[in-house]
Amino acid sequence: MGVLPVPAEVRAILLDIEGTTTPISFVQETLFPYIKDNVKEYLRTHWEEEECQRDVRLLRKQAQEDSSLDGAVLIPLESGSGEEELERLIQAVVDNVYWQMSLDRKSTALKQLQGHMWRAAYATGHIKGEIFEDVVPAIRKWREAGMKVYIYSSGSIEAQKLLFGYSTEGDILELFDGHFDTKIGPKVESESYRKIAATIGCATNNILFLTDVPREANAAEEADTHVAVVTRPGNAGLTDDEKSYYSLISSFTELFLPSST
Repeated sequence: MGVLPVPAEVRAILLDIEGTTTPISFVQETLFPYIKDNVKEYLRTHWEEEECQRDVRLLRKQAQEDSSLDGAVLIPLESGSGEEELERLIQAVVDNVYWQMSLDRKSTALKQLQGHMWRAAYATGHIKGEIFEDVVPAIRKWREAGMKVYIYSSGSIEAQKLLFGYSTEGDILELFDGHFDTKIGPKVESESYRKIAATIGCATNNILFLTDVPREANAAEEADTHVAVVTRPGNAGLTDDEKSYYSLISSFTELFLPSST
C-alpha cells in the first residue's frame, strides 16, 4: 500500500460499492436485515400496485428457472380470491426472497424488489447510505482532473442511486457519470467489462476498476481493464497470492493521477 499511480491511458474509474465505497457491514447489518424484517408487510401494503405485481411476476419467473435447485421455493399463480389465498401467495414470495438471500443470490428479480423496498426506507429517513469518508473528496479530485467516474454493482441501478442520493454525505449523485448493474452482465464475466467500455465509449484499457473481490478483478483484467483491489475494514481476507498479484489500496486517497499534477 502507499501510492498507486493510475496509468496515463485511464480516462474513467469504475467503482464497486460493497466493500469499496461503502462498508460491507452497512449492507449486511442494515440493508439486508431491513428486507427480511419488512418484506411481508411491504407486500401486504403494496400488493395491488402495478409495480409490486411486476416484482412478483419477475420473482415467479426466476423461481421457475430455479426449480431444479435444492430448496428452491416456487411462487404459485393466483388461483382465487380472498384473504387466505392472498396470504398464501405473499408467504410464498417471502419464502422465495428468504431462500435467495440465504444463498446471497444476485438475481435481477430479487434486486428489483429490494430496490423498491429500499426506496421507501430511504425516502422516509429509515436508512441513510453509508460512505467511507475518503470517497467523496477523492472523487471530487478525480473529476477535477478530468476523470469520468462510474458505478458497477450487483445491486440494481435504482438501489445504487438511492444509496448515493440519500447518503451520510447528502445527495452525491452528481459525482457519477453513470451506473451499471447486472443487467449489463455478471461482474465475474469479462464480457461485462467490454460492454461497459462500449457503453461509455472508450477502450477497456481506458478504465480502472476498483473492487474488493478478486474474482471480479480477474474478470476485468481478462478484458484488458486496469484493476486495483480495495482492502477495507470488514472485507474478506486475501490470499498471499492475491496480495502479491494485485495492486492494493486501502483508501481512495492512495490513487495518484499523473494528469492532476
